[in-house]
Amino acid sequence: MRKSGILLPVSSIPSKYGIGTFSKEAYEFVDFLERAGQRYWQILPLGPTGYGDSPYQSFSTFAGNPYYIDLEGLTEKGWLTEEECEEADFGGNGQYVDYEKIYLSRFKVLRKAYERSHIGEDGEFRKFQEENAFWLEDYALYMAVKNSFGGVSWIEWEEDIRLRREGAMAAYREKYAKETEFYEFQQFIFATQWFALKEYANGKGIDIIGDIPIYVAFDSADTWANPQLFQLDEKCIPVGVAGCPPDSFSATGQLWGNPLYRWEYHKETGYEWWMKRIAYCYKLYDVVRIDHFRGFDEYYFIPYGDETAEFGHWEKGPGYDIFKVMKEKVGNKPVIAEDLGYLTPSVLKLVKKTGYPGMKVLQFAFDGSADNDYLPHNYTANSVVYTGTHDNDTTLGWYESLGRKDKAFAKRYLNITGRKDVEWNFIRAAFGSVADTAIIPMQDYLGLGAEARINIPSTLGLNWKWRMLPGQLTDGLAEDILNLTKLYGRG
Repeated sequence: MRKSGILLPVSSIPSKYGIGTFSKEAYEFVDFLERAGQRYWQILPLGPTGYGDSPYQSFSTFAGNPYYIDLEGLTEKGWLTEEECEEADFGGNGQYVDYEKIYLSRFKVLRKAYERSHIGEDGEFRKFQEENAFWLEDYALYMAVKNSFGGVSWIEWEEDIRLRREGAMAAYREKYAKETEFYEFQQFIFATQWFALKEYANGKGIDIIGDIPIYVAFDSADTWANPQLFQLDEKCIPVGVAGCPPDSFSATGQLWGNPLYRWEYHKETGYEWWMKRIAYCYKLYDVVRIDHFRGFDEYYFIPYGDETAEFGHWEKGPGYDIFKVMKEKVGNKPVIAEDLGYLTPSVLKLVKKTGYPGMKVLQFAFDGSADNDYLPHNYTANSVVYTGTHDNDTTLGWYESLGRKDKAFAKRYLNITGRKDVEWNFIRAAFGSVADTAIIPMQDYLGLGAEARINIPSTLGLNWKWRMLPGQLTDGLAEDILNLTKLYGRG
């Protein structure tokens, strides 16, 4: 069945108090999706963010970002007052998130709510603790200890707790019992609010596409609590880290710095940790987009300590074996394989063997070659087409920066005769393609330029900030999207 949806990060919802949350505005966006005839809402990873604010570098692969907790929901419970929320400085620009101000204010407000909640007496909270003990205890302790050391990475902690020696673990658990409960409280509220929103969306016929990064952050509860899963030495220092080799976009490659997996160990354990991770994703989402899919075929090993990615090398990943186990243990769940970039024959073979749809991005199509894989006439049905992703400029911003030759080709291919509604020509091309699924970033429907870009890869400081403004989701826009959806049989 042909379907379509919209890509919009939770952080970009026009909620009150500085950042998008699971607020009434999120429910209104779901209503907008329904009116527009859409079947999917695609979001970015929901994990708690740290330095750089990237959802792809999270303190936990299981935990949720406390920034997304709807404060108005806590005032309704009597745990906060509206005045307390209004007095906190969450930043004054409705179009961009001010992460520094959010960081400095959000936890102070959440702590007030926690202290008034008497959450330890709540039976649902205790049930949540028990059901999620396999990750929640380590995460909460990790965050409490991290705070006690001034927020530095766990590799800089005192050796006894860094290496999780039994006596130190017991001592820190006792010393920071109240603090760990505060972090567990945040996760309970996050989960309660998210699952209510997801249930509302599902009830409207809208599925959530979530995003799972292949790697976890080094500075995370996952790495600290499970060093055996990663290529670390006896002192828990990485042997090698993840990234991408030099290419036409970057002469020195991309140095991501994530720890690499000990795939032999994962295979020996039946990929137990991975199966828990994936199963948890299918509680959070209906469809999972697996980021950097080629890393399961081969991964790029960069020696730890290198300042660039120039001197890395490729090593063999688990291949189809992990997906075979996943289908046996988790079920044959819907997956989108992020298979962008340079693809070797073995990667193409892996994607084909899994049966998962790959991604097609229109912004990669216009290099003047008629056999470009990203041109709509070269698609297969088992694919997901995007005008652009969170790593691309908006379609308008990208189009305006195109070179003369590529722009001329795009104009001919899409029959663009002027500036008016350029982005709708691209949206039509995506909808009219044979790809089973079409996902369009919200910024393209709004006709926004480079000022609304979400992320510029390999840069820090200006990313993950864009937000919709109140009033931009109009009935007229929903009707336009609905008409296009019906026209191309995606309803």
